[in-house]
Amino acid sequence: MTPPKFVVCLTCLLLETIARVATQKFSSHRQEARFISADVGDSLTLRCFYEQTDATRFYWYKQSLGQRLRLISMFYKFNKEATFYDIFKSNPRFTLDTETGNNHLKITDLCISDSATYYCASSNSFLLEFAEGTIVNVKGSGLNIRPSVQQSPSEIIQPGDSVTLNCTVHTGICDGEHSVYWFKNEEDSHPGVLYTHGGKNDQCDRKPNTQTQTCVYNLPMNNLNPSHAGTYYCAVASCGHIVFGNGTKLSFKDEENIGASVAYFLRGAFTFTSFLSVVLAFSVYLMNKENCCNSPESQANLSSSDVKVSNKCSFKNVFVDIV
Repeated sequence: MTPPKFVVCLTCLLLETIARVATQKFSSHRQEARFISADVGDSLTLRCFYEQTDATRFYWYKQSLGQRLRLISMFYKFNKEATFYDIFKSNPRFTLDTETGNNHLKITDLCISDSATYYCASSNSFLLEFAEGTIVNVKGSGLNIRPSVQQSPSEIIQPGDSVTLNCTVHTGICDGEHSVYWFKNEEDSHPGVLYTHGGKNDQCDRKPNTQTQTCVYNLPMNNLNPSHAGTYYCAVASCGHIVFGNGTKLSFKDEENIGASVAYFLRGAFTFTSFLSVVLAFSVYLMNKENCCNSPESQANLSSSDVKVSNKCSFKNVFVDIV
């Protein structure tokens, strides 16, 4: 190997080793558990350790089902005073242990909305790195834990009518916001989102002395035409769950009348076709029989016979006597 090539190879090997060591040094933070299951009202501590790292800032992130990452907390390595963000800022249920080597997040009085994946992260001036994450599943008992959805019954309407679809949501005992979606499902297409009520609870009434609340959402539809036919579903995303209603089906009277007319027409067409087939088959039979009786070969054979035979072949009231 020539000296220039040897120098290049040695340089590449050295840079790779330095990068690997730096990465290992920076990656030395870990979460203690991958999955935690707890009950409503319990407390838990999400433990994240760091040591021998160049990182100077440490974070906790929360990702609920179907949602983006939300920053919970951050502290500086040389200050250790925790800072909470957004809805976690004024929530006393969330506290942080920032003792040396620790980035532990404690959550008390658990509720269903705490069900999510929690990520411990660290950063220096140019890189943000996440640990594996911990899935938290908060369980509860009773019918009021999860949200439930009730929809208005199905309707038969006429073109040009107006209708309002109703969706009643019982949110359960969690204190998080919820989002409501309307889906339309047709036989020849995939379901599509029509409308979203996102994060606004101003249409809700909370029951006294409970955490449950009932929310009513309406979807007005005007000047309907056959393209609006289908089944409409109301769904609520809350407390880490998505719950669908039973669906409201909209169908048109004209469609039902057309369907009945088509059915009667098909039955009549089948009966007529069957009768016509029988008539044609009988006509073909008579024509074949006439051809058989009138052929020269048949008459020659019959005239040479010594036995007098009287045979009559009839077709359309024409009679032939053969002697």
